Formats: sequence, C-alpha cells, structure tokens
Amino acid sequence: MSAELVPASVPLPATVDSTVSDSTRDRLDRSVPENTRRAYARQWNIFTDWCGSTGRTPMPATAHTLAEYVSHLADLDRAPSTIEQAIAAIRTAHRTAGHRGLPETDAALAVLKVHRRDRAAAGKRKRKAPPVTLKPLRAMIEATDPKTPKGLRDRALIVLGFAAMARRSELAALQIEDIRFTDDGLTVLVRSSKTDQDAVGAEAHIPHGVHPDTDPVRVVRAWLQVLAEHDVTAGPLLRRINRWGQLQPGGMSGAAVNEAVQRLAEAAGLDGAADFTAHGLRAGGPTEAAKAGHPTSFIAEHGRWSKTSPQVLEYIRPVEKWRDNPMRGIGL
Repeated sequence: MSAELVPASVPLPATVDSTVSDSTRDRLDRSVPENTRRAYARQWNIFTDWCGSTGRTPMPATAHTLAEYVSHLADLDRAPSTIEQAIAAIRTAHRTAGHRGLPETDAALAVLKVHRRDRAAAGKRKRKAPPVTLKPLRAMIEATDPKTPKGLRDRALIVLGFAAMARRSELAALQIEDIRFTDDGLTVLVRSSKTDQDAVGAEAHIPHGVHPDTDPVRVVRAWLQVLAEHDVTAGPLLRRINRWGQLQPGGMSGAAVNEAVQRLAEAAGLDGAADFTAHGLRAGGPTEAAKAGHPTSFIAEHGRWSKTSPQVLEYIRPVEKWRDNPMRGIGL
C-alpha cells in the first residue's frame, strides 16, 4: 500500500530488509489511486485528531475506540458511505503499519447498522446525483457557445462522458491518441479505470449520432480541429482553458471535469442544477440505453461494469420499474 498511509509516528526497524528503494516507494505510492490516497489520508487525519481530543490511542486502535469513533460520526449524522470510508482508511493505515487485522470491526459495524436504521426511520435516504439523460444533455449543449474553444471543449466533454458512460477520472485521462474514427463512428480507448487497476484497457465503441449538436463523431471532430489549429496533436484531449478563453498547456483534472458539468447544468437552468455532477453523465447513458431496450449485458460491457454489477442495475432498474411494471395493462 501507499507509503503515505503509514503514520509517521510508527517506528520501523532500520534494517535493509525493512527498507525499499525510492523507485519501489514511488510505485507503491502510485499503486493506490490518487483520489483514494487523498480521501484515506483525510479520514486518517480526522481520526487521529479525534483520538487526541478524547485521549485515545490511534495506533494501534482498539475495537472499542473504533466503535466509539463510528458512534461519534453517527452523532454528527455522517452518511453511512462516509463512515464506511473512515473505517476502511483506519484499517488500511493499520495494515500498512504492520497491524494487520486491527482494529476489529464487529462492534463498529454493529453501530453503523443501527445508524443506517435510524436514518431510514427519519426518512433520510442516500443522496444520488441525477442522471444526465438526453433532455438535460441537450439543454446543457444549448448552453455552450460553439463559436468558442471552451464551448466546443465542453460539448466534447459531456457528449463523450454520456456516450462512453465515462467516469470523470476516465475523461480527464483521455489522450488525443485514444480517439480513433471508423466508418461506424469512433472508438475511445480507456487506458485504465477504477475497475481496471491493472490498466489492461478497454475500448468504448460509439456510433454516429442523429443530431448534429450531440453526434459524438461531429462533436469530437470539431474539438480536435480546434486543437489542431493550435498545433496540439497529442497529449490530453480535454485541455484547460483560462478565463479569457485561451487554450492552456495540460489537461483538465477530474475535479475540473466535475465543475464543468455543474457549471453547464446551472447555465442550462436545469431543475436542481446544484445536484448535477459528472457522475450524472455516466448514469445517463445506461438509463437511456435501458429505455431503448438494449440488454443489460451490452450496457454493462459498454460502460466497463461487470455483468452482475449492482451499480449498473441501479441505473437500469428505475426504467424497468415503469416499463415492466406489473400494474401496467391490467385494466386499472
């Protein structure tokens, strides 16, 4: 695991068998996705601060300390997913420091289970970003200015995110060389992703669209032409653009991709615009594909999910609940 997750206060024996080279340490650091590393480090820091304020020992932490910390987070009404991440971060830090299997989680998970029930009884549900289906997608396209580099880049961003069912990290990582045009449309190479940590790579095959403003082939070609006019023919596909509309070196980060989607949702005047995120693009593709009657297995393969992924089913089931509703057509 990442060397950054090892608490500095934990002494390690100074022998050659307990040290690694700089290159090995670098690879260990990069074996953990950057977003995960940052999130775990943040959770660990919050936990150690709490331990300091309560007089408890963070390393190695006891099962009682972990259970009490989870109860503390429940008192703050933290989302169950946030608490799960905190537990994972604490356990990872312990494992990395040589305390494998600690702290035990049975009591902490029991507290978390009760917290879930309490939230459900209070009418609180998991907050979901709305999917960017075709209607909001077209509204967001109309909110862009196709006469400017920023407008064309934003069009490429949201259309590719939707059509490739891409995560924001996948969009940010796209290179110009990853785009290949064919007679049938375009092929997008996703070099690695959240579910492909070994970087085997996968291709998303995207056919021609029927509307000029949302046709992935036309939209991406238009953006590539802008890049070519600025002598950019390799490197990041989605480039940074400054406030004056000038193309900048380097690509957009995942956070910048998310901010662009939120900005476009607000510019389009979408209901609940503040709730839209880049994840909505990934959710919108399978939602519309399910409406069109495409098999779940094809949708899962296109979006790089496993065929039994509960996540892809989460996007498809709302469609099926209405399309295949047992109350439909019974004469009510």
